[in-house]
Formats: sequence, C-alpha cells, structure tokens
Amino acid sequence: MACFDLPLVAQAFPERRPAVLLQLSRWATQGKVIPLRRGMYTLADRARQFPLDPALLAQQLCRPSYLSGLWALGFHDMIPERVVVYTSVTSRLPARFQNACGTFAYQHIKPPCFFGYEQVSYGRGSILVARPEKALLDHWHLSRGEWTAERLAEMRYQNMAAVDSRRLEEYAARFQRPRLDRAVTRWKQLAAEDDAGERIL
Repeated sequence: MACFDLPLVAQAFPERRPAVLLQLSRWATQGKVIPLRRGMYTLADRARQFPLDPALLAQQLCRPSYLSGLWALGFHDMIPERVVVYTSVTSRLPARFQNACGTFAYQHIKPPCFFGYEQVSYGRGSILVARPEKALLDHWHLSRGEWTAERLAEMRYQNMAAVDSRRLEEYAARFQRPRLDRAVTRWKQLAAEDDAGERIL
C-alpha cells in the first residue's frame, strides 16, 4: 500500500482510537512512519521492501484527483524543466500538502471538466495522469490571464507531436471557455511552426 489512514489502522488493533493515534504519533517521532496529512501516513523507507515514489501518493492524499498541469506536462516530456511539485486537479476544494515525501498541490476544477485522464503503470504501481491534451488545457484554464502566442512560446514546449489537435479541440469545447478556444488556436499555430522547423532540420 502506498499509504494508510487512521480508520484502517484502528480496525487492525483492539485498542481504542485515541490509543492508536498516540502510537502512530510515537512511531512518527521514531521515524517508523511518515505523516502525510491529518490522519494519513506511509511507512518509512527502511520499513519498506521497495522505496515509495511520491507520485503514487498523489491520488491517495485527495480523492478524486489525477495528476495534471505542469507535472503531467513533464511526465509527457512536453516541457524541459523538472517539476518538483506534484500538481493535480480535483473536483473537491483546493488543497496543498507538504511533507517528507514532497509537495502536493490540488486545484479545483468543476465536475463537468473532470475528464481526460488515464491510469498508467508507474514504477511499482500505477497513477492517474492527464492525457497530454488535458494537461495543457488544465494548466491554461487554472492559470490566470490570456495565453498569448508569446506566453505559449515562453513555455518552450517540446514533443509537441504528442498532442492530438482534434482531441485538444474536442476537450476545449467541453470547457466552454472562449479563452481556452483562443489558446488552442494559438497552440495549433505554434505546433505547425515547430513541425515545419523540424522538417527543415
């Protein structure tokens, strides 16, 4: 298991919940377990047969959610920077958790826009991650301001062929946001220029 919560541990022991919580607190002080957020923990690496990748914790800390935005763009090799914050979207309230495993940020998205992700194998487990098209749209949608051609160029996108233009348009239409429609138009132009430049090279 990537992590476990207090109710699960309480079911495994005959002691009452306050006693179980006290024991978990002691184990955390001793470094046997790692607190992730209120009521949720994971085992320390020395207590594991295999090390835990923080990405496997992302959807466990806040449900429902899936990895998206900058982290997913990095996962799909679409931006050159290494992303250290595990960015996700959720239909619940926004949240941010910082613990020994990393920083996990969750941004709210309306339920009709909670789509466009898939389960993929990752390390010794699996994660829910946005498809390239949805990762772009989530990032554009959740970032303030207009996505001008200059702003898109500043992102230094790469591996642009991973994005299906038709799917990008279909996904954008479901948001019903003119700002995203304009961003898609500019993205397609940028992608066409990138493709032309690769053909010349």
